[in-house]
Amino acid sequence: MGNLTVAAIAPPDVLRELGKKGTSSDITFYNLKRDLDTVTLVEPSRYPERLSSLYFSVSMAQAAILVIDEITPQLGECILMLDSAGVSEGYIILRNYLGQDQVEPLFRGTVLEGYRFCEPNWIELKEMLLKHAARVKSDEPPAGSMPHGTMAIDHHFNVKGIGTVVLGGVVKGCLRKHDQLKVLPGEKQAILRSIQKHDDDSAYAVKDDRVGLALKNIEADDLDRGFVLTTDPSVLVTDEIHAGASLIKYWPSPIHEGMMLYSGHWMQFISGKVTTVQDAGDFRHPVLTISLDKLLVYLPGDIVVLHYLEGGKLRIVGSLKLG
Repeated sequence: MGNLTVAAIAPPDVLRELGKKGTSSDITFYNLKRDLDTVTLVEPSRYPERLSSLYFSVSMAQAAILVIDEITPQLGECILMLDSAGVSEGYIILRNYLGQDQVEPLFRGTVLEGYRFCEPNWIELKEMLLKHAARVKSDEPPAGSMPHGTMAIDHHFNVKGIGTVVLGGVVKGCLRKHDQLKVLPGEKQAILRSIQKHDDDSAYAVKDDRVGLALKNIEADDLDRGFVLTTDPSVLVTDEIHAGASLIKYWPSPIHEGMMLYSGHWMQFISGKVTTVQDAGDFRHPVLTISLDKLLVYLPGDIVVLHYLEGGKLRIVGSLKLG
């Protein structure tokens, strides 16, 4: 049994060939299933006008599909996003007579150097994705191991006869039916009534599983995208980031105080003002303090992708590691 979540940077007509369309908002899900193996394709359906749409699609992915019809600034932005988020496995499909020699220089020095070039044969691609999913292990951990789990919410709603339901991905550990969950940010708690993986009931969910959870003791109106459900006491909440950053090689100038940067982490995309910058003469490796407009939920050591929405054709700044 395995589940693979894929950032699908491809036209909708291609994605309809690969999976069955599901939940749709600024990100659209397409689902592919064979026996117990499942593939979730996530399309950034409001990109390029919303950079957050691309970030959310990439942030939950273990792999990517990139269908390239032409070389554009948006292609460069997608490459930078995949690289900054560390999505190291993927599939590249070239169309409109593009050759590998035309695109490979764009991938140099990024995670996309390791992606596999494929023909635009959707039946073969579906088979590759399902085989990839089968290699992802999602067995229930032995009793007593992996006691904590954490999930990031991307959609939430009320279902008649069931109550509050959330959709999202498990980002660490294991969640089990009847767990008492902290709802972060905030002080609320909820009971995990039931778990579904691609419409099948399950007693547990582990890292990288795409799940729907039914909750007790909380209303859908109390939740929002980016909220986190967890049993893990090491999950932290902050309104300020202070960390060393690494800027992409194309970023043209130093970060300065007063800049408004957006911090992408899990299903969070939070604006914040840079309040201090220390770069010791190397502007591509500054230590930044960012005052956030909303609370950020994270685990120590997590990576944040930094965005600058006023950057024109270059909106991805770099990344930093949270302490």
